[in-house]
Amino acid sequence: MLLLMSFLVLLAWVYLVWGRAQFWQLTHFPPAAEPLAWPSISIIVPARNEADVLPQSLPTLLQQHYPGLWNIILVDDRSDDGTGDVAQKIAAQHASSKLMVLSHNGPPEGWSGKLAAMHAGLAASQSDYVLFTDADIAHPQNQLRTLMAHAVAWSSPLVSLMVKLRCESVAEHYLIPAFVYFFHMLYPCRHVWDDRKKIGAAAGGVMLVHRQTLHEAGGLEKIKHTLIDDCSLGQMLKDHVRAARRTVILANATDTHSLRGYGDWKNIRDMIARTAFEQLQFSYPFLGGCVVGLGLLFVWPVLALLFGGMAHKFFALLTLGLMVYSYLPMIRYYGRPLFQALSLPVVAVAYVVATLHSARQYARGLGGSWKGRHYAPEPHA
Repeated sequence: MLLLMSFLVLLAWVYLVWGRAQFWQLTHFPPAAEPLAWPSISIIVPARNEADVLPQSLPTLLQQHYPGLWNIILVDDRSDDGTGDVAQKIAAQHASSKLMVLSHNGPPEGWSGKLAAMHAGLAASQSDYVLFTDADIAHPQNQLRTLMAHAVAWSSPLVSLMVKLRCESVAEHYLIPAFVYFFHMLYPCRHVWDDRKKIGAAAGGVMLVHRQTLHEAGGLEKIKHTLIDDCSLGQMLKDHVRAARRTVILANATDTHSLRGYGDWKNIRDMIARTAFEQLQFSYPFLGGCVVGLGLLFVWPVLALLFGGMAHKFFALLTLGLMVYSYLPMIRYYGRPLFQALSLPVVAVAYVVATLHSARQYARGLGGSWKGRHYAPEPHA
């Protein structure tokens, strides 16, 4: 029976490596022809206590090279560190009239803070497209141009980039590459792009959205309570356009990166826990399945290699080989030594711990927390 389990785990990894749209391979934008006319864009930046990072991130938006009309709306979400004033000073230093700072009084009841700020920025804009981006993202100068070229070429209502996250501390070295790896395991880019597949997703750091399609799909009001706002938005828009053989686009960034550091294990754990139990639909049976599934996929092969007989060791070596092989592209992407791919089983256990912490927070009625705000969990129907 135990030998059969080792064989089944091996088969599961064969499927993951070759049958799940090669989720482990990085996906980048293919070449796209530039449009004949450039639609207008409003860059909407929800910002809560971002004064420390704006001097590095905001200039990369102010210096965009885009042939069409564009502007920036920074939504100051009740910051107490002078975020709005810092933004205005940076714009003045760059002699730019592109920036408007919008003061926001915080989320109405039933809204998550970030989505409420995004909604306020959307209401203040009049552009054809909106680029939702986080305040801690550094953009290349051709960002708007590249995103729009793909939106028009693919007739896509959403073009999103998974930015390169900061990976400098020891905890970040081991946990951040795995974060992107597990994200793509859940949301393979090739499935997101495929209009024949139901799965939709986005990465919240960079999301170029067609305003009219967003309105037709129900607007941000339709997902106002969710903490997984990016994937909820991606799924909503794909559901709306898939019947017309259109889709949403998600790719890995090459030169767009996050300036925000998470530092130690606790901060990374809290980042994961903020949305992990919501990802499991607040379901304890799903939580149990997640723990067992990750245990079998990542821990069982190690135990079989250490304590099993020769047949167990044979299957375990094949399984671990596939596991490490699938992790290598992400390790290379983050510039880490290749031997670090061997750490994936241990890192997977850390993610299980973070997911259990997320469920514990839910059971205590705390829900997710972000930027000093705590969100009571939504009742799960």
